[in-house]
Amino acid sequence: MSLDLVTNPSQPQAKAAGLAPSGGKSWAGSILLWRLASIALFCGLWEIAGRIPINVAFPPFSDVVAAFGRLVADGSLPSAFLVTLQPLVIGIVVSAVVGVSVGVAMGLRKEFEWAGVPVFVVMQAAPMAALIPLITFVYGIGLTAKVLAVIMLALPVIALNGYKAVSNVSPSLRAMCRSFLGNSRQDIFKIVLPDASPMIFAGLRLGISAGFVGVVLAELLITPTGVGDLITYHRSVADYAEMYAVIATIIIFSAVVVSLLERAEIVLFRPEKRELSA
Repeated sequence: MSLDLVTNPSQPQAKAAGLAPSGGKSWAGSILLWRLASIALFCGLWEIAGRIPINVAFPPFSDVVAAFGRLVADGSLPSAFLVTLQPLVIGIVVSAVVGVSVGVAMGLRKEFEWAGVPVFVVMQAAPMAALIPLITFVYGIGLTAKVLAVIMLALPVIALNGYKAVSNVSPSLRAMCRSFLGNSRQDIFKIVLPDASPMIFAGLRLGISAGFVGVVLAELLITPTGVGDLITYHRSVADYAEMYAVIATIIIFSAVVVSLLERAEIVLFRPEKRELSA
């Protein structure tokens, strides 16, 4: 047996010799248990704080769960989600198509970088709540204004991540393509996009997360419809359990969507993390 094999055994040989870790399943199981324990602790503390109570507008967790059941039973929560998802989906699709295209263009061409990056940086840093009245003044209180609110939050994140992804493509890979007489099309589709895909997908995930913030802000500040309408109405009539149930539901829904996208990112682009997340 060579010295290299002894000092740096391959993964199958290490597992056979009992030198490798036991695998990712037990690690993933322990992570799941810790996450469930943290959720249970949070819910327990919420219940205790509501029973004290720390504030009349802070109901116990059990009351919020009961309110969630009532909202689902009478159909108000599912119908509100359908209304909210319409501008969210439209805004995310537009942001994804435009953001990825512009981000790739900025990463490939310096003139696009000089013209586009400052605009998206300013858009990302701008306070959204201050811009929504301007959107309402120009486009009214309809679907267009809500879609624009989603785009203004999601598009800069997606575009800047796409720009950084393309900018950080290994120059040696592109030089290799040119050395084998590859043309510009082959350089983009065979080298740049495959190498930048993980970071571009991560930008899409972060953009969708920002889109959830945009659509809720739009429904709270532009016109009360969908989830924003439920939150505003139950707050105005002091049905705090229902209000918290709606808020918790949109938070959980967005967290689940982002987690599923993160899982898809690991499966598609992060093979080194697959075993730990299995």
